[in-house]
Amino acid sequence: MNASGEFDIIARYFARLGANRADVRLGVGDDAAIVMPPPSRELVITTDSLVEGVHFLPNASATSLGHRAFAVNLSDVAAMGAEPAWALLSLTLPRIDEPWLAEFARAAGDLCRRHDVALVGGNTTRGPLSITVTLTGIVPIGMALERRGGQPGDAVFVTGSPGDAAAGLALEQGRLHVTDPMSAQILRDRFLFPTPRCDVGIALRGLASACIDVSDGLGGDLEKLCAASGCGAELDATSLPVSEALLGAVGRELAREYALTGGEDYELLFTVPLARLGAMTHAIARGLGPVTRIGSLVAHAGVRVFSRSGVMQFSRAGFDHFV
Repeated sequence: MNASGEFDIIARYFARLGANRADVRLGVGDDAAIVMPPPSRELVITTDSLVEGVHFLPNASATSLGHRAFAVNLSDVAAMGAEPAWALLSLTLPRIDEPWLAEFARAAGDLCRRHDVALVGGNTTRGPLSITVTLTGIVPIGMALERRGGQPGDAVFVTGSPGDAAAGLALEQGRLHVTDPMSAQILRDRFLFPTPRCDVGIALRGLASACIDVSDGLGGDLEKLCAASGCGAELDATSLPVSEALLGAVGRELAREYALTGGEDYELLFTVPLARLGAMTHAIARGLGPVTRIGSLVAHAGVRVFSRSGVMQFSRAGFDHFV
């Protein structure tokens, strides 16, 4: 029996999507959800929309979209040091496409279960394809990470290998050509299936002084963190964690440009006071994740990137929907 309307779609594909959490008293199927936040916790709430032709190409797979729609919100929650908990999904569809819905729901459900996220409600409607997810996380009172809080002298760290996703998008758009098929697939997957660093964000509570997720480009997002913290930053270009796939695809110089300006990475960019560097080193040794120190905060405003040949010039603007 095929889904014939909005309520059939919800019942078939989304009523049981994600984790089964004991703190969900009433989930999908009523006018609103009822959840039970634990005592001594604050709620962290974020929302993001993916719109066809703006955030993804018209031929994007439902598997990628199901993953990305939740991953970008998980990354925001990770940047706050929160534990993901409950999600809402608003889905606008041009028509009922059962294979597409099954693929989308399977990918979204896999990622949500991996991070113990329960889908507790949302909305479906007809129109141009767009996906909006609202995600709520939980964090002990006063322990959330913020963009503000960095001080001159703090070390700057980043997770993963920024720049890969931007190269992957360029491959998807036909703006970049890579001869090695394995490198090309790695870069494409970094764009199509970003990895939210939720475990790292939680581990940074009490260690990081400031944190932001890298969605609009490392350089531009570091500018935002510095502006919120009232300081600047100096980076070492040779310390940027550039992947072998990106190096092989575009060479070292362009790889660093991608790392500084490319968006869609959904990595964490954070600062650690010098007094906590020992604890940070210990956390990395215990398997915190792929984390690299790339520079320091300084008193004067602005971000400068030093290479062996001098100060690098790069675009600081980051992505802006209205520019």
